[in-house]
Amino acid sequence: MGTDEDDAPLDPAAGLAIVAAQRRRVLDSEVDDRVLFGTWGGLWLLGYTVQWWSAERSPTGTSTAPAGAVFGALMVVGLVITLTHVGHRSRGVRGTSRSVGTMFGLTWFAGFTGQGLVVAGVVAAGADPEVIAIVANGLACLVVGLLYMACGAMWQIRAMYLLGVWVIATAAVASLVGTPDGYLVMAVGGGGGMLVGALVAHLVRRRA
Repeated sequence: MGTDEDDAPLDPAAGLAIVAAQRRRVLDSEVDDRVLFGTWGGLWLLGYTVQWWSAERSPTGTSTAPAGAVFGALMVVGLVITLTHVGHRSRGVRGTSRSVGTMFGLTWFAGFTGQGLVVAGVVAAGADPEVIAIVANGLACLVVGLLYMACGAMWQIRAMYLLGVWVIATAAVASLVGTPDGYLVMAVGGGGGMLVGALVAHLVRRRA
Protein backbone atom coordinates (compact mmCIF):
# COMPACT_ATOMS: atom_id res chain seq x y z
CA MET A 1 0.00 0.00 0.00
CA GLY A 2 1.22 3.49 -0.78
CA THR A 3 1.82 6.11 1.83
CA ASP A 4 -0.06 9.36 2.14
CA GLU A 5 2.96 11.10 0.62
CA ASP A 6 2.74 8.90 -2.49
CA ASP A 7 -0.95 9.69 -2.89
CA ALA A 8 -0.50 13.44 -2.41
CA PRO A 9 -1.24 15.54 -5.48
CA LEU A 10 1.75 16.96 -7.35
CA ASP A 11 2.54 20.53 -6.46
CA PRO A 12 1.53 22.79 -9.42
CA ALA A 13 4.87 24.58 -9.40
CA ALA A 14 6.74 21.27 -9.48
CA GLY A 15 4.54 20.08 -12.35
CA LEU A 16 5.26 23.22 -14.36
CA ALA A 17 8.98 22.78 -13.69
CA ILE A 18 8.86 19.22 -15.04
CA VAL A 19 7.03 20.36 -18.17
CA ALA A 20 9.53 23.18 -18.70
CA ALA A 21 12.48 20.81 -18.28
CA GLN A 22 11.03 18.38 -20.80
CA ARG A 23 10.43 21.21 -23.26
CA ARG A 24 14.03 22.37 -22.90
CA ARG A 25 15.30 18.83 -23.55
CA VAL A 26 13.22 18.65 -26.74
CA LEU A 27 14.51 22.02 -27.95
CA ASP A 28 18.09 21.03 -27.16
CA SER A 29 17.74 17.86 -29.26
CA GLU A 30 16.32 19.66 -32.31
CA VAL A 31 18.30 21.27 -35.08
CA ASP A 32 18.52 24.96 -34.22
CA ASP A 33 17.01 27.11 -36.99
CA ARG A 34 19.08 30.05 -35.78
CA VAL A 35 22.35 28.21 -36.42
CA LEU A 36 21.43 27.26 -39.99
CA PHE A 37 19.92 30.58 -41.04
CA GLY A 38 22.43 32.67 -39.10
CA THR A 39 25.47 30.81 -40.40
CA TRP A 40 24.48 30.86 -44.05
CA GLY A 41 23.01 34.35 -43.86
CA GLY A 42 26.25 35.81 -42.53
CA LEU A 43 28.46 33.86 -44.92
CA TRP A 44 26.33 34.70 -47.97
CA LEU A 45 26.18 38.38 -47.03
CA LEU A 46 29.95 38.54 -46.67
CA GLY A 47 30.90 36.24 -49.55
CA TYR A 48 28.61 37.69 -52.19
CA THR A 49 29.41 41.26 -51.12
CA VAL A 50 33.07 40.51 -51.76
CA GLN A 51 32.16 39.09 -55.18
CA TRP A 52 29.98 42.09 -56.03
CA TRP A 53 32.73 44.52 -54.96
CA SER A 54 35.20 42.60 -57.11
CA ALA A 55 32.87 42.45 -60.12
CA GLU A 56 32.15 46.18 -59.94
CA ARG A 57 35.85 46.82 -60.48
CA SER A 58 36.41 44.11 -63.07
CA PRO A 59 36.34 44.97 -66.80
CA THR A 60 34.24 41.87 -67.45
CA GLY A 61 31.67 42.71 -64.76
CA THR A 62 32.26 39.34 -63.08
CA SER A 63 33.97 38.29 -59.88
CA THR A 64 37.75 37.86 -59.92
CA ALA A 65 39.57 34.66 -58.95
CA PRO A 66 40.68 35.90 -55.49
CA ALA A 67 37.12 36.94 -54.61
CA GLY A 68 35.84 33.58 -55.84
CA ALA A 69 38.41 31.80 -53.67
CA VAL A 70 37.28 33.77 -50.61
CA PHE A 71 33.67 32.88 -51.36
CA GLY A 72 34.53 29.19 -51.83
CA ALA A 73 36.35 29.09 -48.49
CA LEU A 74 33.36 30.68 -46.74
CA MET A 75 31.00 28.12 -48.28
CA VAL A 76 33.20 25.27 -47.03
CA VAL A 77 33.06 26.78 -43.54
CA GLY A 78 29.26 26.95 -43.77
CA LEU A 79 29.00 23.35 -44.91
CA VAL A 80 31.22 22.11 -42.08
CA ILE A 81 29.23 24.05 -39.47
CA THR A 82 25.92 22.78 -40.88
CA LEU A 83 26.92 19.11 -41.07
CA THR A 84 28.52 19.22 -37.63
CA HIS A 85 25.46 20.81 -36.04
CA VAL A 86 22.94 18.54 -37.78
CA GLY A 87 25.01 15.44 -37.01
CA HIS A 88 25.35 16.40 -33.33
CA ARG A 89 21.66 17.15 -32.85
CA SER A 90 20.53 14.11 -34.87
CA ARG A 91 22.76 11.56 -33.14
CA GLY A 92 20.61 8.95 -31.47
CA VAL A 93 17.39 10.77 -32.33
CA ARG A 94 16.77 10.18 -36.01
CA GLY A 95 18.67 6.94 -36.40
CA THR A 96 21.47 8.41 -38.49
CA SER A 97 24.33 6.02 -39.13
CA ARG A 98 27.85 6.12 -40.49
CA SER A 99 26.68 4.72 -43.82
CA VAL A 100 24.07 7.47 -44.17
CA GLY A 101 26.72 10.08 -43.43
CA THR A 102 29.06 8.56 -45.98
CA MET A 103 26.41 8.51 -48.70
CA PHE A 104 25.45 12.08 -47.83
CA GLY A 105 29.05 13.21 -48.24
CA LEU A 106 29.40 11.36 -51.54
CA THR A 107 26.22 13.02 -52.78
CA TRP A 108 27.70 16.47 -52.17
CA PHE A 109 30.90 15.39 -53.91
CA ALA A 110 29.01 14.03 -56.93
CA GLY A 111 26.83 17.13 -57.18
CA PHE A 112 29.71 19.59 -57.18
CA THR A 113 31.83 17.40 -59.45
CA GLY A 114 28.99 17.47 -61.98
CA GLN A 115 28.59 21.22 -61.52
CA GLY A 116 32.30 21.76 -62.13
CA LEU A 117 32.29 19.65 -65.29
CA VAL A 118 29.25 21.46 -66.70
CA VAL A 119 30.92 24.82 -66.06
CA ALA A 120 34.10 23.51 -67.70
CA GLY A 121 32.03 22.54 -70.73
CA VAL A 122 30.50 26.02 -70.91
CA VAL A 123 33.99 27.55 -70.76
CA ALA A 124 35.25 25.19 -73.49
CA ALA A 125 32.28 26.16 -75.67
CA GLY A 126 33.52 29.75 -75.65
CA ALA A 127 30.87 31.35 -73.46
CA ASP A 128 31.56 34.90 -72.31
CA PRO A 129 32.52 35.56 -68.66
CA GLU A 130 29.04 36.71 -67.61
CA VAL A 131 27.38 33.53 -68.90
CA ILE A 132 30.03 31.42 -67.17
CA ALA A 133 29.52 33.30 -63.88
CA ILE A 134 25.72 32.94 -64.02
CA VAL A 135 25.87 29.23 -64.86
CA ALA A 136 28.51 28.49 -62.21
CA ASN A 137 26.61 30.28 -59.45
CA GLY A 138 23.16 29.04 -60.51
CA LEU A 139 24.19 25.39 -60.74
CA ALA A 140 26.07 25.48 -57.42
CA CYS A 141 23.03 26.98 -55.66
CA LEU A 142 20.74 24.45 -57.35
CA VAL A 143 22.88 21.56 -56.05
CA VAL A 144 22.96 23.02 -52.54
CA GLY A 145 19.27 23.91 -52.49
CA LEU A 146 18.06 20.52 -53.71
CA LEU A 147 20.31 18.63 -51.29
CA TYR A 148 19.12 20.75 -48.38
CA MET A 149 15.49 20.23 -49.37
CA ALA A 150 16.01 16.47 -49.70
CA CYS A 151 17.75 16.26 -46.32
CA GLY A 152 15.14 18.43 -44.66
CA ALA A 153 12.36 16.20 -46.03
CA MET A 154 14.17 12.97 -45.11
CA TRP A 155 15.09 14.01 -41.56
CA GLN A 156 11.97 16.16 -41.02
CA ILE A 157 14.06 19.29 -40.43
CA ARG A 158 11.87 22.15 -41.58
CA ALA A 159 14.59 24.79 -41.26
CA MET A 160 16.90 22.85 -43.57
CA TYR A 161 14.11 22.39 -46.12
CA LEU A 162 13.20 26.09 -46.07
CA LEU A 163 16.86 27.02 -46.39
CA GLY A 164 17.06 24.95 -49.58
CA VAL A 165 13.98 26.65 -50.99
CA TRP A 166 15.41 30.09 -50.25
CA VAL A 167 18.79 29.24 -51.84
CA ILE A 168 17.14 28.15 -55.10
CA ALA A 169 14.70 31.08 -55.20
CA THR A 170 17.41 33.68 -54.62
CA ALA A 171 19.76 32.13 -57.19
CA ALA A 172 16.96 32.12 -59.76
CA VAL A 173 16.31 35.84 -59.29
CA ALA A 174 20.04 36.63 -59.34
CA SER A 175 20.45 34.69 -62.59
CA LEU A 176 17.77 36.81 -64.23
CA VAL A 177 19.37 40.03 -62.98
CA GLY A 178 22.82 39.07 -64.27
CA THR A 179 26.22 40.32 -63.14
CA PRO A 180 27.42 42.30 -61.29
CA ASP A 181 24.10 43.20 -59.63
CA GLY A 182 23.17 39.52 -59.31
CA TYR A 183 25.87 39.20 -56.66
CA LEU A 184 24.18 42.00 -54.74
CA VAL A 185 20.86 40.15 -54.97
CA MET A 186 22.54 37.07 -53.52
CA ALA A 187 24.13 39.11 -50.72
CA VAL A 188 21.15 41.23 -49.68
CA GLY A 189 18.23 39.03 -50.72
CA GLY A 190 19.83 35.71 -49.90
CA GLY A 191 22.11 36.53 -46.97
CA GLY A 192 19.90 39.26 -45.55
CA GLY A 193 16.79 37.11 -45.91
CA MET A 194 18.43 34.25 -44.04
CA LEU A 195 19.50 36.59 -41.23
CA VAL A 196 15.89 37.76 -40.93
CA GLY A 197 14.92 34.09 -40.75
CA ALA A 198 17.43 33.60 -37.91
CA LEU A 199 15.90 36.54 -36.03
CA VAL A 200 12.37 35.17 -36.48
CA ALA A 201 13.52 31.73 -35.31
CA HIS A 202 15.10 33.33 -32.23
CA LEU A 203 11.89 35.18 -31.34
CA VAL A 204 9.85 31.99 -31.80
CA ARG A 205 12.20 30.03 -29.53
CA ARG A 206 12.09 32.74 -26.86
CA ARG A 207 8.31 32.63 -26.91
CA ALA A 208 8.41 28.82 -26.63
